[in-house]
Amino acid sequence: MNAPLITIKGLSKAFPIRLGAFGDKAAVVRALDDFTATIIEGETLSLVGESGCGKSTTGFCILNLQRPSGGSIVYKGQELAQLDDDAMRPFRRDLQIVFQDPYSTLNPRMTIGEALSEPILFHKLATKSELPARLSRLLADVGLSDRFASRYPHELSGGQRQRVAIARALACEPRFIVCDEAISALDVSVQAQILNLLLDLQDKYKLTYLFIAHDLAVVRHISDRVGVMYLGRLAELAPSSDLFANPLHPYTRALLSAVPEPDPKSSRQRQRLQGEVPSPLNPPSGCRFHTRCPLAREKCKAEVPALREITPGHQVACHAVTSATTTQWEPVSA
Repeated sequence: MNAPLITIKGLSKAFPIRLGAFGDKAAVVRALDDFTATIIEGETLSLVGESGCGKSTTGFCILNLQRPSGGSIVYKGQELAQLDDDAMRPFRRDLQIVFQDPYSTLNPRMTIGEALSEPILFHKLATKSELPARLSRLLADVGLSDRFASRYPHELSGGQRQRVAIARALACEPRFIVCDEAISALDVSVQAQILNLLLDLQDKYKLTYLFIAHDLAVVRHISDRVGVMYLGRLAELAPSSDLFANPLHPYTRALLSAVPEPDPKSSRQRQRLQGEVPSPLNPPSGCRFHTRCPLAREKCKAEVPALREITPGHQVACHAVTSATTTQWEPVSA
């Protein structure tokens, strides 16, 4: 196994907001709470969970696009969590992001060539005379020809724009890329092309990915490890093969049971969760999943479960899970 590239401990992010008709009430949205994980060099770590669970916030905080409220982010021995913009600038080359909507992140008044040239010239990675050859190589890496350099974003399809967004991230020669729902806005056929492109680029340039997604079928295809998040906390973290073969947390089981089954004769039963996701303005005490969990008991309401290693590399935050095959109690009957 490779060495850790990024080590995250106790990461949290709270957003102060104002409530009431006149904004006279102060409140805090706890988007991320005590997130702890290690991202291994060369791997793809995926984060999954319902909308609003803190997946994107995790990626933004790691890149310091949003300043964490607490915790530690260590990259190459350097603590990033509290760096200001000037101190963070030397690390921007290594840490890049591909957003969900490429059209909103590309300047409509700049050609594709100008958009790709900007980070190269800013970081002094090539002279102006070397720029055309570098642009040509970048476009070729993402499956586009040189003629795209003179086009504007509105002249490209969604898949082509996302290829440009990936090329722009590659322009800085990064080591780590956050893919924030990078394929969710694309057609299914185009999604497969972009996924394969990301895998090819990872192999070619030895990249490390944090892949944020909703689609578990996609996550299964691309991931080395998968983290399942619920209301700002990690519920389960495991190698991809282990998680899909033997999910331990009740929430993970419910998520996997919701994946469409292509076999019409399948006897798999859907595990339906009751109730709605609680508000991050006022999260439940103890285990945040206890309000919807079929295994919940009094201990779950009072005590926050620690993320424990059940089998090598397979961690779960659940009081009921005692081993890879058994739980302490049976589901509560209706």
